[in-house]
Amino acid sequence: MKVNVTGGEMSVHEINEYIKYVGEKYSGRQIKQLDINIDGEFIDLKCHFKDTDFQHAYRSADYLVNSMEKLNDAKQSEFSQKERHKI
Repeated sequence: MKVNVTGGEMSVHEINEYIKYVGEKYSGRQIKQLDINIDGEFIDLKCHFKDTDFQHAYRSADYLVNSMEKLNDAKQSEFSQKERHKI
């Protein structure tokens, strides 16, 4: 991960804490770059994410999920009984 610090200086420990923070906030996403802008007493963080491959999306009750495991048993049963279109 590339880290850019602008507007001042920051210790390695502080940078690592911000990396940990954004890693927890955006768990499941890969961060390519983190821009840290020091503005007086305020810190602005901007994350740039790596592109992810599109795997598969399932439509259920007007929303999309990328894993059947996120659906309840009734919806999983509904999907397994659906007729699939030939491609």
